[in-house]
Amino acid sequence: FNLPIWISSMTGGTEWAKTININLAKAANEFGLGMGLGSCRSLLYNDDRLSDFAVRSFIGDQPLYANLGIAQLEELVVENKYNVLKELVKKLEADGLIIHVNPLQEGMQPEGDLIKTAPIDTIRRLIDHLDIPLIVKEVGQGMGYRSLELLLKLPLTAVDFAAHGGTNFTKLELLRSDDPASLDALTRVGHSAEEMVNMVNQISEELGDSMQCKQIIISGGVKDFLDGYYLMSTLKTPSVYGQAGAFLQNARGEYEVLRQFVLSQKKGLEMAYAFLQVK
Repeated sequence: FNLPIWISSMTGGTEWAKTININLAKAANEFGLGMGLGSCRSLLYNDDRLSDFAVRSFIGDQPLYANLGIAQLEELVVENKYNVLKELVKKLEADGLIIHVNPLQEGMQPEGDLIKTAPIDTIRRLIDHLDIPLIVKEVGQGMGYRSLELLLKLPLTAVDFAAHGGTNFTKLELLRSDDPASLDALTRVGHSAEEMVNMVNQISEELGDSMQCKQIIISGGVKDFLDGYYLMSTLKTPSVYGQAGAFLQNARGEYEVLRQFVLSQKKGLEMAYAFLQVK
């Protein structure tokens, strides 16, 4: 990384996916960022949408990760189809896989998948059978103390907060239901990025050498470089900050628009590191 910024996963099978992903990959290459692809579920058994995600030639040697939801991964684990995951990462020329843990989102979807196994057990089996880097990410609610503690004990490449405060995918799914008001209270469940930073600081002190995962992507409600600077400075574990919506707004047209956005982030971070101190 030349800038401590992670382009968070945001596109799946949308008509804009190819344009967006190519623009994002170009920015990651030019400025030295990392990037997570949107949901790669559509690529599991056919390559019809492969061109929407095949951005290795644009991103160069920068980190590039595929991603799948925990429900799909649970199904593949039960069926012992680890080779399907290896092939997915190989054909995308990705560096690893992001595991999206989203039980609340799935529960709110009218057509959502029922998660039958505790995600931590599925994650452990993936670690045992896949010799590829893995990142575990929540999807808009964040994770509590116990979940973070269990994950940080595992040999993961990183944990991505995806904290409460950014896009609330649970609320979006609930709005698609026939009675959105009945379960609205659940859309307020979760932890902010700052709360999770404090949790990880406490957990790292308690775990000591038994903390195997030592890299964090701070995302979820990170509005700008100043939020990112503050949270990274507060966290005692090596980290970058992740954004999705802000990148998405600037990635659907000409690349120069996105380039200017990243330049502003770069300048802001340089000024923050030069003149500000978090106490």
